[in-house]
Amino acid sequence: MKLFDRVLNPREIRRRLGLNQEQFWTQIGVTQSGGSRYESGREMPKPVRELLRLVHVEQIDLSQVKRVDFEIISYLKESHPDLYRSLRRAVRSKHKRPDGEPAVLSNESVMRVHSEASTEDVTGPS
Repeated sequence: MKLFDRVLNPREIRRRLGLNQEQFWTQIGVTQSGGSRYESGREMPKPVRELLRLVHVEQIDLSQVKRVDFEIISYLKESHPDLYRSLRRAVRSKHKRPDGEPAVLSNESVMRVHSEASTEDVTGPS
């Protein structure tokens, strides 16, 4: 099942968030009446489903996301995949810790991974 297909019931998401239709749908640029039709079973276009997922499921404030953020992510993935994977794991574990304490990489482990990735840039993969 694709990620887009997991956003199946916008009404349930809206109710769990405690929002009325106008509050919920206007945050993603959809009118209340359009949102009502989606909640009644009308098929949502892919971009609307993705916005719904980002804003209401992932809780991302789109006004804070800039193009350069995506460029940085792309650069990091391509140039330093080990560092990217380590940072991604750290962020995931931060969200999974039961005690609420953030699980972040130590400066030492970030520097080690970054140093290894930088060495590969010069010498190639080992």
